[in-house]
Amino acid sequence: MSGAVYKSGGEGMMTAPSPVSAATPGPERKAPALLLLIKGSVYALLIAALLFLSSGDLAWPMAWVFAAFCLISVFVNALVLDPALMAERAKAREGAKNWDKPIVAAIAMAPLVICLVAGLDRRVAGGPRFLPAWQLGALVPMIAGYLLTLWAMMSNRFFSAIVRIQKERDHSVATAGPYRFVRHPGYAGILVFYPGLPFLMGSSWALIPCGVLILVLIVRTVLEDRTLRAELAGYDEYARRVRYRLLPGLW
Repeated sequence: MSGAVYKSGGEGMMTAPSPVSAATPGPERKAPALLLLIKGSVYALLIAALLFLSSGDLAWPMAWVFAAFCLISVFVNALVLDPALMAERAKAREGAKNWDKPIVAAIAMAPLVICLVAGLDRRVAGGPRFLPAWQLGALVPMIAGYLLTLWAMMSNRFFSAIVRIQKERDHSVATAGPYRFVRHPGYAGILVFYPGLPFLMGSSWALIPCGVLILVLIVRTVLEDRTLRAELAGYDEYARRVRYRLLPGLW
């Protein structure tokens, strides 16, 4: 995940704590954290460039707010995430499901498309289409969604960037943190985060790519859940115990 601009990954879960905690000093933590900072910062700068170039407006306040949000989240992630997880997410790995490859590409591109559409909408319309209170209020679900996904990542050292069974890391099932309530809390956080982005940007047109992203994430949740039931030992029993995939009481 590159900061608040989610490039979501698979949500296989764990029971045992990471052997290297977030507080671990030295090269075990510094190398993956530095790589995460570099990649995340580049992605955040790309988001900012898209917003300002497409809108032609360097004085766009909400673009600066979102760019700052993205950059801050990159540094938070580097500080608190498990180094083993950062290393896993930073490198290309074998074992990705064929159906997941186009989904990963779509999820990676979706934030860029949303920002591009929002910028062009501002250029054409000349200003936001939502009340300022709605724009600022959108930060509440966005922050909540980011924190939920971050909690899931901190609770799950197998939160890979792709859907795969990580046999070389003794992939196992977990019930810790938000996984006590839903089976895919990382995706739940993303689904809370992204609907707020078009409102923050003041762009009704940006709701369209946002809606497409939500549908793609729901499809990925279904496919990933089936994969984990079939291939990850203990997951089927966990799924019978924690009934809901994303929304407690609903689905």
